Amino acid sequence: MANQKNTPMIEAEGLSKFYGVFAAAREVTFTVNEGDVVAFLGPNGAGKSTTMKMLTGYLAPSEGKSRIAGYDMQTQRLEGSPRLGYLPENGPLYHDMTPSALLSFFADARGMVAGQKQERIEAVVDLCSLASVFHKPIGKLSKGYRQRVGLAQSLLHEPDVLILDEPTAGLDPNQIRDVRSTVRKLGEQKTILLSTHILQEVEAMANRVILINEGRLVYDGPVKDLNQGKGLEEAFHEMTRSDAVA
Repeated sequence: MANQKNTPMIEAEGLSKFYGVFAAAREVTFTVNEGDVVAFLGPNGAGKSTTMKMLTGYLAPSEGKSRIAGYDMQTQRLEGSPRLGYLPENGPLYHDMTPSALLSFFADARGMVAGQKQERIEAVVDLCSLASVFHKPIGKLSKGYRQRVGLAQSLLHEPDVLILDEPTAGLDPNQIRDVRSTVRKLGEQKTILLSTHILQEVEAMANRVILINEGRLVYDGPVKDLNQGKGLEEAFHEMTRSDAVA
C-alpha cells in the first residue's frame, strides 16, 4: 500500500441528504489522507452510494461539504474532477461500443492530445487486462470485463483519488480476485475509498474502515480495532443491527 501522508484528499464535512423526512445520510464526517486505502462499509440501504455521490459532486448535499484534493465539489467541481476517478455501482457503459471506442471517446472528451491519448489508453488496457476484449462490443462482455472497462475509464486521466462503489458486486470468485489484485496495485500510488458490504474485501484491500448504518457514521478506524477478537462479521452485526442506531 502507498506510504500514508497527512494531506487530506477526500473530505466529508457534515454531509446530509434528505428526501422529505427521510435521511439517506445524516451528518457524515470523515477525512481520507493521501495514500490511504479505506473500506466504506455498511449494509444495503445504509447510505454508502448516496454519500459517495455527494463526495464526487454528482449529487448535491442537503447540508455539508465535500472536498476532493482540497476542491469543494459543489463550487469547484471543474477543478476537482481531473483529480478524481469515480466508478459508480453498475456504472453506465455504452454497450454498442467496444472498449477501444469507449476509451477513445472519453480521452477526446477530456481533451487529451494524440500522444497522451494513445499512451494512457495502452496503460489502462494493460492495468485492467482488457487486451483480449479490446475490440469486442461491451454488451457482449461478462460482468467482470465490464467492471474492468469501467475501472479503465475511471483511471484514464491519471487521477490521484479513486472512489469505487461496489467494484466486485455480482462477480464470480475469479473475477473478484482479479479486481482485488488491481485495487491493491492501484493502492500503491493512489488514495482510494472503496464501498463494499462484503467483509472479505476489507481485510484483503484496506488499511482502515469507515462504517455507516442508517445514514450515520458508526465507526472510523483500523480494521484490527473493529475486529477486537470477535471477527469482522460479528462486529459488523453488532454495529448495524436494527437497534444499533438510536
